[in-house]
Amino acid sequence: MDSDRKIILLVDDNATNLTAGKNILKDQYKVYPTPSAEIMFDLIENIIPDLILLDIEMPEMNGYEAIKKLKGNPKWREIPVMFLTSKSDEGSELEGLSLGAIDYVAKPFSAPLLFKRIENHLLTESQKKQLRDFNNNLEELVRRKTMQVINLQNAVLSTVADLVEFRDDVTGGHIARTQKYLEILLNEMIAEGVYKDEISDWDLDYLLPSAQLHDVGKIAISDLILNKPDKLTPEEFEIMKTHVIIGVRAIQKIEKNADEHSFLKHARLIAGGHHEKWDGTGYPASLSGRDIPLEGRLMAIADVYDALISKRPYKRPLSTAEARDIIETGCGVHFDPVLVDVFSKVANQFAEIVRISAYS
Repeated sequence: MDSDRKIILLVDDNATNLTAGKNILKDQYKVYPTPSAEIMFDLIENIIPDLILLDIEMPEMNGYEAIKKLKGNPKWREIPVMFLTSKSDEGSELEGLSLGAIDYVAKPFSAPLLFKRIENHLLTESQKKQLRDFNNNLEELVRRKTMQVINLQNAVLSTVADLVEFRDDVTGGHIARTQKYLEILLNEMIAEGVYKDEISDWDLDYLLPSAQLHDVGKIAISDLILNKPDKLTPEEFEIMKTHVIIGVRAIQKIEKNADEHSFLKHARLIAGGHHEKWDGTGYPASLSGRDIPLEGRLMAIADVYDALISKRPYKRPLSTAEARDIIETGCGVHFDPVLVDVFSKVANQFAEIVRISAYS
């Protein structure tokens, strides 16, 4: 069928060459004789050929100028171009090949040679297209499989996090809200270039879900302590504090049985660092300043803010304005001053998360 034949644009300002070329090729290919490069560009707006046979010596726009324009446009740069020329010097051939031509064909045409060269190049281009399609399909398959793994991972994480939250029934919605707070902080940090060297290598697709594990160690804390209706005694608080070490060890155990992954690293640093304080009075390691991993310093703000606005048997929920004041007062004591400055700029967004959560 005519629609199955390959399309060739034969571009030459010489009418005799156009007629001769078309007569040679018309039985096997769909040939468009084109008398100038300008007309060629009009044609390829609507017809994408499988091959262009392009004369070099033409008025107004010569072949070299035309191929530069072709290769400079993403729509056309993959169209193979063979030069037609009566030139036989090596320099001309090198120039054309360096501009992206796949071959030279000498004029006047030798029908068998022209056919064979076109056949070989179209076969090569067909194989290249098949390879590109295969690679694209493979990339799409890998992307889909990767998303399946990520979705499964997030589903498992969400279930584990829900189990922790279910046991600690006074913190309903805490995990979901703290994730959203973190996302707000990170977006503002990226916009302002805050700690850009540290976060430039972070994969936020892994960092944010990993935050769900920040309190995973609470799963090992007794219900008598976890759900005590009164304020904890100093002894009970010491037991409660062990949830950090328990969580870190659980994540480390996973790391030993899995390839190194940024998700687990982020999860470990968040779990281990979110109760440390800027002045060194936090736990479990009494780290201070920038010795506290940035992930932990970020989570500290999100975690404390949400604890402040949440209801407890031993305290009323604070307003978002009160929570903001406490975070800002803790600047340089509990929290990283740079991150408190970021928080202050997005505190209204935190308050909006709380408002939405109250009605969900």
